[in-house]
This record gives sequence, C-alpha cells and structure tokens, in this order.
Amino acid sequence: MDDREFCLHLKIEVAELDFWIEQGWLSPASLKGQRRFRDIDLARATLIFDLTRRMGVNEAGIDIVMDLVDQLYGMRRTMRDLISIINQEDAAVQQRLLAALDKLYDS
Repeated sequence: MDDREFCLHLKIEVAELDFWIEQGWLSPASLKGQRRFRDIDLARATLIFDLTRRMGVNEAGIDIVMDLVDQLYGMRRTMRDLISIINQEDAAVQQRLLAALDKLYDS
C-alpha cells in the first residue's frame, strides 16, 4: 500500500502521516524510494488514530503507548523463540521445565 492508499484508508492527510513517521510511531518499508505500508503499519496507524482522535491522548501519551506495544510484541517474539527451543529438547527436560513452572505458579 502506498501513501495515498494508506491515507485514504485512514482518512488522514499526508502531513499527519509524515508526522507519525517522524515521531517513530510508524516505520514503513521502502521500495525504490517509495514508502510501502504493510498490514502491521495499518494496525499501528489505526491504534494511533483511535488514541489521538477518539480518546484524546497527547503526543507524549502516544510515545508511551507505542513503546509499550513494541515491548509487548518483543516479549511475544521472545516467548515464541523460547517455546521453540524447549520443544526441541527431549521429553525429560520438557517435563522438568513444566514441573518447575507448575511449582512457581502454585506458590
């Protein structure tokens, strides 16, 4: 999706899109010098739009929310990697890890 399609979808002006990118809230890909927006960019932009327009969150608040969203996705990625590594271990190791987790959360 290019700038025009992206702005039309969100019903925003290019200047607002440029501002969101300058703030680091969006990081579109670049193809032959043109910005290309992915589904993740659209999801982030929809969140930014809702926060600013519908909820009245200011720029500092958007910075905090987007940082927290990025941290959450980073943790999800880490958890997926950890699960993948654990799944490669033999059954005895997996059982010990599950037992340790059960013990931790039963406390």
